Amino acid sequence: MAESHYQPDVLGPDFEQRVIEQPADYEGMVVCTLVRLREQAPGPRAVLYVHGFTDYFFQRDMAREYHRHGFRFYALDLRKYGRSWRPHQTANNVRDLAEYYPDLDAALALMRAEGCATIVLSGHSTGGLIAALYAQDGTQRQHLAALFLNSPFLDMHQNWLNRTVGVPLAARLGRWLPDVQLPANLPTEYGRSLHRQYQGEWDYHLPWKPIEVFPVKLGWLRAIHAGHRRVARGLHLAQPILVLHSDQTVTQAGWSEQYFEADGVLNVCHIRELSPRLGPRVTVQAIAGGIHDLVLSRPAVRARVYQVLFEWLNKVLPDLVCQPERSKGPA
Repeated sequence: MAESHYQPDVLGPDFEQRVIEQPADYEGMVVCTLVRLREQAPGPRAVLYVHGFTDYFFQRDMAREYHRHGFRFYALDLRKYGRSWRPHQTANNVRDLAEYYPDLDAALALMRAEGCATIVLSGHSTGGLIAALYAQDGTQRQHLAALFLNSPFLDMHQNWLNRTVGVPLAARLGRWLPDVQLPANLPTEYGRSLHRQYQGEWDYHLPWKPIEVFPVKLGWLRAIHAGHRRVARGLHLAQPILVLHSDQTVTQAGWSEQYFEADGVLNVCHIRELSPRLGPRVTVQAIAGGIHDLVLSRPAVRARVYQVLFEWLNKVLPDLVCQPERSKGPA
């Protein structure tokens, strides 16, 4: 791993980034990018956040909530995503989810070198699937104190025929034809519900997180399917795990107000049913009115998300009570 240093980040003066060079893969040069708050909380508690598919880290408010509760905050833009996507690469493309393990290895090694001793690994959607598999396989899994999974991608949100026949067949073809591209035919309503140019309240870089998700290749589908099969068979994660998800899935076709109060990407029944298979210490809780990325829900809902999260962390990390900083009043 080549030596690098923190540089200013696209999120402004409160954040900085460190680009980490990785060994080249079948598409050429590879990097991942570690982002951190410039002013970190004192102490050994820290979180490493891993984003979802067609995504990157941009949630400033989430970082500040962790800081307010005494956690150092780091986020990782995985290879071929966001800050780490290079012109010669296919966006978001891998052939095996284990390709992400060196990115997590490097991020965790840097965090530990900076004094982080009690690390919570947090993953959203596809990042939740990657985080769970890393906690099972990764070389630094023993340094993870807990996992927080925000609407993890544990199964395809498809009809029964596609899930049981279509996806397995396509995944099998991906072994020999990994570069065959599948059409990007997912609905755009979820993205429209987020970005302030459309119906949402959030501002982020649309070339890195477009309204219409990036197309995928058969090799990527094979990698995801293999991860889903492992979860279905059951993992054996020793860490305490919190899984939060919306209490409902969007059911109406086309645009509707449901996208502001339900998961418009995954089937929440799959998350609820499969999460207990991650290990013996899994807490699963539905968040009423939550959207797919729970921390981007409406203000009252995301406040509830943080309340549940930090109460749970206080419980599973009892010697490290996460009390929020209090605003200083007038003297």
